[in-house]
Amino acid sequence: MKMTIEQYAQKYKMSKEMIHSKLRSNKLNYIVDGKTTYIIVPDSQPKQQPKIQPKQTTQKAKITVGTLIELYKKENLSLKEKIKELEAKIDKLINDKEQMLREERERIEKVYAAKDEQLKTVLELISTKLELQKQEQSQLLEQEKQNIQYLPQRIELKEYLKSLDLEPHQRKTIKKRFLEAKGADIRIQEQNGKVYLDFNKYDYSDLLSL
Repeated sequence: MKMTIEQYAQKYKMSKEMIHSKLRSNKLNYIVDGKTTYIIVPDSQPKQQPKIQPKQTTQKAKITVGTLIELYKKENLSLKEKIKELEAKIDKLINDKEQMLREERERIEKVYAAKDEQLKTVLELISTKLELQKQEQSQLLEQEKQNIQYLPQRIELKEYLKSLDLEPHQRKTIKKRFLEAKGADIRIQEQNGKVYLDFNKYDYSDLLSL
């Protein structure tokens, strides 16, 4: 009795892959009729085995080799198709990944370009502000030098503070600073209970700063 591979698989509960493996290892008897492979299944009752002629054995061997070659060809074609599909999928994944990386790089470049413009603007504002502050400090220092230049050799602290454009609480803070340093600072001179400054000898900028 002969069966197709599908019939054999259903009857004996075997997968087609296992059947093909048995065919390749000659563990099953089979013949090829056209493009269909038939598996030879012995009958349930034993029969007298006919004598195998040498010519039949040679013919069966030839058929078996040809069948194996056909099976290998089919498997090779199937594997080639699967390889092509996998290569196509890999190429698509690589292209998609490269596209994502290009888009991400462009986005990052745009963000950094915008940040650079903002940073330039901020730096220019800071630079302008620092330059203005520097000019104001230079003007104040020059004005202070001019004020000191026209002061007498010694001047009372109270009179000097009145000559400055200060708020009352600022004059009070500076006066308190001088009084606390009196006796420990040689620059502070006291006469008749009054504190005198000598700008020709000493620099009082640390005590006069606000």
